[in-house]
Amino acid sequence: MTFDVDIDAFQGTDPVYTIAEEVFSAMIDGEVGHLRAWAGPEPTLTDEVHAWVDVRGPVQGRVLLSTEQPTARRITRALLAMEPEEPVGDADLADALGEVANVVGGNLKALVTDPGALTLPEVSHDRPETTPEDLIYALSLDWRGRPLVITLWNLP
Repeated sequence: MTFDVDIDAFQGTDPVYTIAEEVFSAMIDGEVGHLRAWAGPEPTLTDEVHAWVDVRGPVQGRVLLSTEQPTARRITRALLAMEPEEPVGDADLADALGEVANVVGGNLKALVTDPGALTLPEVSHDRPETTPEDLIYALSLDWRGRPLVITLWNLP
């Protein structure tokens, strides 16, 4: 069985984008409009930070959010209502980015028949191991001019 979300079943709307937009407007920005589809060539991330949750059960999958360190710090400041230049510690960054991955993953899990349970979120500078043939879906986003990539993966 695979972790499979039928994007076409949503009548022209992308449920991954819709979920991400709702999460960012509710949890981070307080308003709609700061998260958009990425325009142009796929972004190349540097100084990366990754947050992910896995779905375990009859369906095995991973929801992976990837961005750059400065963007992860801005997301952390926004989510934790910190001042714009306030220093962000590693623990706060892991908590904030992990929470975003958890909420996005939980909402996506709800779209899968008999999905199982989510793992606790993990956050790392090292991208978790995946193989290209297990990529289900990728969505590149622009949050306040910075790249954020959400990918869905089948897990063995």
